[in-house]
Amino acid sequence: MGEKGPGVDTSEAVAAGSTDSEIAEALEIAQSASGEREIDLASEEARSGSESRNEASAEPDGPVVDAATLKSRKAFARRQWRRRWLAWRYLIVGTLVIALLLGGIWAVYFSTWLQVKGTSVHGTMKMTSAKEVVEFAAAPIGEPLATADLEAVQVRVLNGLPMVRSVNVSREWPDRIRVDVTERTPVAVVSIGGRLRALDETGTVFWSYKKAPAGLPMVSTVTGTNSDALREAAAVASALPADLAKKVDYVEVTTVDSISLELRNDKRVVWGSSAQSDTKADVLVALMKAEPDVARYDVTVPGQPVTSKSVG
Repeated sequence: MGEKGPGVDTSEAVAAGSTDSEIAEALEIAQSASGEREIDLASEEARSGSESRNEASAEPDGPVVDAATLKSRKAFARRQWRRRWLAWRYLIVGTLVIALLLGGIWAVYFSTWLQVKGTSVHGTMKMTSAKEVVEFAAAPIGEPLATADLEAVQVRVLNGLPMVRSVNVSREWPDRIRVDVTERTPVAVVSIGGRLRALDETGTVFWSYKKAPAGLPMVSTVTGTNSDALREAAAVASALPADLAKKVDYVEVTTVDSISLELRNDKRVVWGSSAQSDTKADVLVALMKAEPDVARYDVTVPGQPVTSKSVG
Protein backbone atom coordinates (compact mmCIF):
# COMPACT_ATOMS: atom_id res chain seq x y z
CA MET A 1 0.00 0.00 0.00
CA GLY A 2 2.84 2.13 0.91
CA GLU A 3 4.60 1.69 -2.51
CA LYS A 4 1.52 2.23 -4.67
CA GLY A 5 0.79 5.57 -3.16
CA PRO A 6 3.95 7.31 -4.30
CA GLY A 7 3.63 5.96 -7.90
CA VAL A 8 0.24 7.46 -8.32
CA ASP A 9 1.42 10.77 -6.99
CA THR A 10 4.24 10.90 -9.53
CA SER A 11 1.94 10.34 -12.53
CA GLU A 12 -0.44 12.90 -11.33
CA ALA A 13 2.39 15.30 -10.85
CA VAL A 14 3.65 14.64 -14.33
CA ALA A 15 0.16 15.05 -15.72
CA ALA A 16 -0.32 18.23 -13.80
CA GLY A 17 3.02 19.60 -15.00
CA SER A 18 2.20 18.75 -18.60
CA THR A 19 -1.15 20.45 -18.32
CA ASP A 20 0.40 23.59 -16.90
CA SER A 21 2.95 23.68 -19.72
CA GLU A 22 0.25 23.32 -22.36
CA ILE A 23 -1.79 26.09 -20.83
CA ALA A 24 1.23 28.37 -20.74
CA GLU A 25 2.00 27.59 -24.37
CA ALA A 26 -1.61 28.23 -25.37
CA LEU A 27 -1.56 31.54 -23.56
CA GLU A 28 1.67 32.46 -25.28
CA ILE A 29 0.20 31.57 -28.69
CA ALA A 30 -2.93 33.54 -27.92
CA GLN A 31 -0.88 36.55 -26.85
CA SER A 32 1.20 36.28 -29.99
CA ALA A 33 -1.90 36.07 -32.17
CA SER A 34 -3.42 39.02 -30.35
CA GLY A 35 -0.24 41.04 -30.92
CA GLU A 36 -0.20 40.20 -34.58
CA ARG A 37 -3.86 41.16 -34.81
CA GLU A 38 -3.13 44.46 -33.19
CA ILE A 39 -0.26 45.03 -35.60
CA ASP A 40 -2.54 44.21 -38.55
CA LEU A 41 -5.23 46.56 -37.24
CA ALA A 42 -2.67 49.32 -36.79
CA SER A 43 -1.40 48.79 -40.33
CA GLU A 44 -4.91 48.90 -41.73
CA GLU A 45 -5.63 52.08 -39.79
CA ALA A 46 -2.41 53.60 -41.11
CA ARG A 47 -3.27 52.67 -44.66
CA SER A 48 -6.80 53.96 -44.23
CA GLY A 49 -5.51 57.27 -42.87
CA SER A 50 -3.02 57.59 -45.70
CA GLU A 51 -5.70 56.90 -48.30
CA SER A 52 -8.00 59.41 -46.61
CA ARG A 53 -5.27 62.03 -46.68
CA ASN A 54 -4.54 61.28 -50.37
CA GLU A 55 -8.23 61.58 -51.22
CA ALA A 56 -8.45 64.82 -49.29
CA SER A 57 -5.40 66.24 -51.05
CA ALA A 58 -6.82 65.15 -54.45
CA GLU A 59 -10.11 66.98 -53.86
CA PRO A 60 -10.23 70.64 -55.12
CA ASP A 61 -10.40 73.56 -52.71
CA GLY A 62 -13.78 74.74 -54.06
CA PRO A 63 -16.89 73.04 -55.27
CA VAL A 64 -16.82 71.12 -58.55
CA VAL A 65 -18.07 73.30 -61.54
CA ASP A 66 -19.68 71.62 -64.52
CA ALA A 67 -19.10 72.67 -68.17
CA ALA A 68 -22.44 74.50 -68.59
CA THR A 69 -21.81 76.68 -65.55
CA LEU A 70 -18.29 77.46 -66.71
CA LYS A 71 -19.57 78.44 -70.18
CA SER A 72 -22.23 80.69 -68.62
CA ARG A 73 -19.62 82.40 -66.46
CA LYS A 74 -17.41 83.07 -69.49
CA ALA A 75 -20.35 84.50 -71.44
CA PHE A 76 -21.21 86.76 -68.50
CA ALA A 77 -17.60 87.93 -68.29
CA ARG A 78 -17.63 88.76 -72.00
CA ARG A 79 -20.85 90.75 -71.63
CA GLN A 80 -19.39 92.66 -68.75
CA TRP A 81 -16.29 93.46 -70.75
CA ARG A 82 -18.38 94.55 -73.72
CA ARG A 83 -20.44 96.91 -71.58
CA ARG A 84 -17.31 98.42 -70.09
CA TRP A 85 -15.81 98.86 -73.57
CA LEU A 86 -18.95 100.58 -74.88
CA ALA A 87 -18.86 103.02 -72.00
CA TRP A 88 -15.18 103.76 -72.53
CA ARG A 89 -15.63 103.97 -76.29
CA TYR A 90 -18.16 106.81 -76.04
CA LEU A 91 -15.85 108.61 -73.65
CA ILE A 92 -12.88 108.17 -75.96
CA VAL A 93 -14.84 109.27 -79.06
CA GLY A 94 -16.22 112.30 -77.25
CA THR A 95 -12.76 113.29 -76.11
CA LEU A 96 -11.38 112.96 -79.65
CA VAL A 97 -14.23 115.05 -81.10
CA ILE A 98 -13.67 117.82 -78.56
CA ALA A 99 -9.93 117.72 -79.25
CA LEU A 100 -10.53 117.97 -83.00
CA LEU A 101 -12.94 120.87 -82.56
CA LEU A 102 -10.52 122.76 -80.37
CA GLY A 103 -7.68 122.03 -82.78
CA GLY A 104 -9.79 123.19 -85.72
CA ILE A 105 -10.75 126.42 -83.99
CA TRP A 106 -7.15 127.11 -83.16
CA ALA A 107 -6.00 126.35 -86.71
CA VAL A 108 -8.69 128.48 -88.35
CA TYR A 109 -8.57 131.54 -86.11
CA PHE A 110 -5.16 131.62 -84.48
CA SER A 111 -2.58 129.69 -86.50
CA THR A 112 -0.44 131.35 -89.17
CA TRP A 113 -1.11 128.41 -91.47
CA LEU A 114 -4.61 129.72 -92.37
CA GLN A 115 -3.83 133.44 -92.47
CA VAL A 116 -4.27 135.46 -95.65
CA LYS A 117 -1.01 135.50 -97.58
CA GLY A 118 -2.10 136.81 -100.98
CA THR A 119 -4.70 137.18 -103.76
CA SER A 120 -5.27 135.04 -106.83
CA VAL A 121 -6.97 136.69 -109.82
CA HIS A 122 -8.93 134.81 -112.48
CA GLY A 123 -10.84 135.84 -115.59
CA THR A 124 -10.26 137.11 -119.12
CA MET A 125 -8.97 140.67 -118.87
CA LYS A 126 -8.30 142.99 -121.79
CA MET A 127 -8.70 146.41 -120.23
CA THR A 128 -7.17 145.76 -116.85
CA SER A 129 -4.51 143.48 -115.38
CA ALA A 130 -4.19 141.04 -112.51
CA LYS A 131 -1.76 143.43 -110.84
CA GLU A 132 -4.33 146.23 -110.80
CA VAL A 133 -6.98 143.89 -109.42
CA VAL A 134 -4.64 142.81 -106.60
CA GLU A 135 -3.85 146.44 -105.75
CA PHE A 136 -7.49 147.51 -105.55
CA ALA A 137 -8.55 144.31 -103.75
CA ALA A 138 -6.17 145.19 -100.89
CA ALA A 139 -6.52 141.78 -99.28
CA PRO A 140 -6.11 141.83 -95.47
CA ILE A 141 -2.72 140.11 -95.33
CA GLY A 142 -2.05 138.41 -92.00
CA GLU A 143 -5.68 138.15 -90.92
CA PRO A 144 -7.42 134.78 -90.51
CA LEU A 145 -8.80 133.72 -93.88
CA ALA A 146 -12.00 132.53 -92.20
CA THR A 147 -12.90 136.04 -91.03
CA ALA A 148 -11.65 138.05 -94.02
CA ASP A 149 -14.23 140.60 -95.24
CA LEU A 150 -14.87 139.37 -98.80
CA GLU A 151 -17.59 141.92 -99.47
CA ALA A 152 -15.20 144.76 -98.76
CA VAL A 153 -12.73 143.30 -101.25
CA GLN A 154 -15.49 143.12 -103.87
CA VAL A 155 -16.54 146.73 -103.32
CA ARG A 156 -12.97 148.01 -103.58
CA VAL A 157 -12.42 146.24 -106.92
CA LEU A 158 -15.72 147.44 -108.42
CA ASN A 159 -15.22 151.03 -107.28
CA GLY A 160 -11.59 151.17 -108.34
CA LEU A 161 -11.92 149.48 -111.73
CA PRO A 162 -14.98 150.73 -113.69
CA MET A 163 -14.16 148.41 -116.60
CA VAL A 164 -14.99 145.45 -114.34
CA ARG A 165 -18.64 144.46 -114.66
CA SER A 166 -18.80 141.85 -111.89
CA VAL A 167 -16.53 140.40 -109.22
CA ASN A 168 -16.85 137.15 -107.35
CA VAL A 169 -14.67 136.97 -104.24
CA SER A 170 -14.15 133.70 -102.39
CA ARG A 171 -11.75 131.97 -100.01
CA GLU A 172 -9.09 129.81 -101.59
CA TRP A 173 -7.78 127.60 -98.80
CA PRO A 174 -5.45 127.52 -97.09
CA ASP A 175 -4.22 131.11 -97.43
CA ARG A 176 -5.53 132.94 -100.52
CA ILE A 177 -8.42 135.21 -101.45
CA ARG A 178 -9.69 134.38 -104.93
CA VAL A 179 -11.04 137.15 -107.16
CA ASP A 180 -12.92 136.19 -110.35
CA VAL A 181 -13.29 139.17 -112.66
CA THR A 182 -15.72 139.72 -115.55
CA GLU A 183 -14.98 142.80 -117.64
CA ARG A 184 -17.56 144.97 -119.35
CA THR A 185 -18.06 144.58 -123.09
CA PRO A 186 -18.12 147.85 -125.07
CA VAL A 187 -21.01 148.18 -127.53
CA ALA A 188 -20.56 151.82 -128.50
CA VAL A 189 -18.40 154.91 -128.04
CA VAL A 190 -19.65 158.22 -126.67
CA SER A 191 -17.90 161.58 -126.55
CA ILE A 192 -18.07 163.13 -123.10
CA GLY A 193 -16.14 166.28 -122.24
CA GLY A 194 -14.02 165.90 -125.34
CA ARG A 195 -13.01 162.34 -124.40
CA LEU A 196 -14.03 159.18 -126.15
CA ARG A 197 -15.55 156.77 -123.64
CA ALA A 198 -16.64 153.16 -123.95
CA LEU A 199 -20.30 152.32 -123.36
CA ASP A 200 -21.54 148.85 -122.37
CA GLU A 201 -25.00 147.30 -122.90
CA THR A 202 -26.33 148.80 -119.65
CA GLY A 203 -25.38 152.36 -120.65
CA THR A 204 -22.42 152.48 -118.25
CA VAL A 205 -19.43 154.57 -119.27
CA PHE A 206 -16.27 152.77 -118.21
CA TRP A 207 -13.24 153.26 -120.43
CA SER A 208 -11.36 155.93 -122.34
CA TYR A 209 -10.09 155.74 -125.90
CA LYS A 210 -7.56 157.90 -127.67
CA LYS A 211 -9.16 156.86 -130.93
CA ALA A 212 -12.54 155.23 -131.49
CA PRO A 213 -11.99 151.54 -132.22
CA ALA A 214 -13.22 150.14 -135.50
CA GLY A 215 -16.47 148.22 -135.36
CA LEU A 216 -18.06 150.28 -132.58
CA PRO A 217 -20.71 152.90 -133.46
CA MET A 218 -20.60 156.37 -131.94
CA VAL A 219 -23.47 157.69 -129.83
CA SER A 220 -24.82 161.16 -130.44
CA THR A 221 -27.43 162.63 -128.13
CA VAL A 222 -29.41 165.80 -128.69
CA THR A 223 -30.50 166.00 -125.08
CA GLY A 224 -26.97 165.57 -123.74
CA THR A 225 -25.25 162.57 -122.26
CA ASN A 226 -27.76 161.81 -119.52
CA SER A 227 -28.19 158.31 -118.19
CA ASP A 228 -31.53 157.63 -119.90
CA ALA A 229 -30.20 158.62 -123.33
CA LEU A 230 -27.07 156.54 -122.88
CA ARG A 231 -29.08 153.53 -121.66
CA GLU A 232 -31.39 153.69 -124.71
CA ALA A 233 -28.48 154.09 -127.12
CA ALA A 234 -26.65 151.16 -125.48
CA ALA A 235 -29.73 148.94 -125.73
CA VAL A 236 -29.95 149.57 -129.46
CA ALA A 237 -26.21 149.23 -130.11
CA SER A 238 -25.97 145.95 -128.17
CA ALA A 239 -28.76 144.44 -130.27
CA LEU A 240 -26.88 144.99 -133.55
CA PRO A 241 -25.07 142.00 -135.07
CA ALA A 242 -21.32 142.54 -135.41
CA ASP A 243 -21.47 142.85 -139.21
CA LEU A 244 -24.24 145.44 -138.98
CA ALA A 245 -22.55 147.37 -136.14
CA LYS A 246 -19.50 147.89 -138.37
CA LYS A 247 -21.71 149.70 -140.90
CA VAL A 248 -23.15 152.12 -138.34
CA ASP A 249 -21.44 155.48 -138.10
CA TYR A 250 -23.35 156.65 -135.02
CA VAL A 251 -26.52 156.17 -133.03
CA GLU A 252 -28.53 159.35 -132.63
CA VAL A 253 -30.85 159.71 -129.65
CA THR A 254 -33.33 162.58 -129.99
CA THR A 255 -35.68 161.24 -127.32
CA VAL A 256 -36.08 157.83 -125.69
CA ASP A 257 -38.72 157.03 -128.33
CA SER A 258 -36.88 158.57 -131.26
CA ILE A 259 -33.63 156.82 -132.07
CA SER A 260 -32.01 156.51 -135.48
CA LEU A 261 -28.89 154.99 -137.00
CA GLU A 262 -26.66 156.80 -139.44
CA LEU A 263 -24.86 154.30 -141.67
CA ARG A 264 -21.39 154.82 -143.12
CA ASN A 265 -22.77 154.72 -146.66
CA ASP A 266 -25.00 157.74 -145.89
CA LYS A 267 -28.11 155.66 -145.41
CA ARG A 268 -30.44 156.17 -142.49
CA VAL A 269 -32.41 153.80 -140.27
CA VAL A 270 -35.39 155.00 -138.25
CA TRP A 271 -35.44 152.83 -135.15
CA GLY A 272 -38.01 154.31 -132.81
CA SER A 273 -37.59 153.24 -129.16
CA SER A 274 -35.25 150.59 -127.87
CA ALA A 275 -38.14 148.13 -127.45
CA GLN A 276 -37.92 144.98 -129.58
CA SER A 277 -34.40 145.92 -130.64
CA ASP A 278 -33.43 142.32 -131.38
CA THR A 279 -36.40 141.86 -133.72
CA LYS A 280 -35.75 145.22 -135.37
CA ALA A 281 -32.13 144.26 -136.01
CA ASP A 282 -33.19 141.00 -137.74
CA VAL A 283 -35.75 142.85 -139.88
CA LEU A 284 -33.18 145.48 -140.84
CA VAL A 285 -30.63 142.87 -141.94
CA ALA A 286 -33.28 141.21 -144.13
CA LEU A 287 -34.36 144.55 -145.64
CA MET A 288 -30.81 145.57 -146.47
CA LYS A 289 -30.34 142.31 -148.37
CA ALA A 290 -33.68 142.51 -150.13
CA GLU A 291 -33.50 146.23 -150.98
CA PRO A 292 -29.86 147.30 -150.98
CA ASP A 293 -30.49 150.41 -153.07
CA VAL A 294 -32.89 152.25 -150.78
CA ALA A 295 -31.64 155.19 -148.69
CA ARG A 296 -33.96 154.93 -145.71
CA TYR A 297 -35.21 152.02 -143.64
CA ASP A 298 -37.95 152.42 -141.03
CA VAL A 299 -38.26 149.57 -138.52
CA THR A 300 -40.18 151.47 -135.86
CA VAL A 301 -42.88 148.81 -136.23
CA PRO A 302 -40.85 145.69 -137.07
CA GLY A 303 -43.91 143.84 -138.33
CA GLN A 304 -44.55 146.60 -140.92
CA PRO A 305 -41.16 147.94 -142.06
CA VAL A 306 -41.02 150.81 -144.53
CA THR A 307 -38.30 151.69 -147.00
CA SER A 308 -37.67 154.85 -149.01
CA LYS A 309 -35.25 155.89 -151.71
CA SER A 310 -34.71 159.24 -150.02
CA VAL A 311 -33.22 159.85 -146.60
CA GLY A 312 -35.71 162.54 -145.59
